[in-house]
Amino acid sequence: MSDMTMGAAPAAPKVANRGLFFRRWLRNPLQMGSIVPSSPALCRRIAAAVERGADEYVLELGAGTGVVSQALLAAGIPPERLIVVEIVPEMAEHLRERLPGVNVVCGDAFDLKGALPAHLHGRIGTAICGIPLVLLPLERQEAFRDAVEAVAPGKGFLLYTYCATSPLPYRKLGLEAKRLAFTPANFPPASVWRYRPPAAR
Repeated sequence: MSDMTMGAAPAAPKVANRGLFFRRWLRNPLQMGSIVPSSPALCRRIAAAVERGADEYVLELGAGTGVVSQALLAAGIPPERLIVVEIVPEMAEHLRERLPGVNVVCGDAFDLKGALPAHLHGRIGTAICGIPLVLLPLERQEAFRDAVEAVAPGKGFLLYTYCATSPLPYRKLGLEAKRLAFTPANFPPASVWRYRPPAAR
């Protein structure tokens, strides 16, 4: 079950709500990869790795306060082609206010088939994960892989992480892995990885 809303019109971006971000981290550290939002340098590298056809959407999972979302918009993703999934209602409401025109879903990234309307299934160009999958057991990592595959078959996902090597056991997950970017300008230094099923090229 999900709650999907779209803002009416674009507005000037707001400064990231670090207090809200930190409070959410205190409540559930396993849902957050860091105690501070991602840096502009990392956000730009994530946006540069996006692949999307003209009729496809970009899906962001675990958007936090929306700093990556804003980088995606700044890179030219139309607001109506960006879908943001956030499980915490308070954060989802913050994103609706901060990202007018963007499709905001209050739902579970591990149940994307149920969270996203059926007409969006198969129309995702790139899925971006901000969830710290490295902290989860293999079964949950498999569940995430399957959730993305259900709505973006063959596309895989981008994962930004603070690990120096691949944060996922990609061979066990039946995926191929490639590090696309590294930025020491982030705190802590971060990488962007692309994971895909072997048949995807």
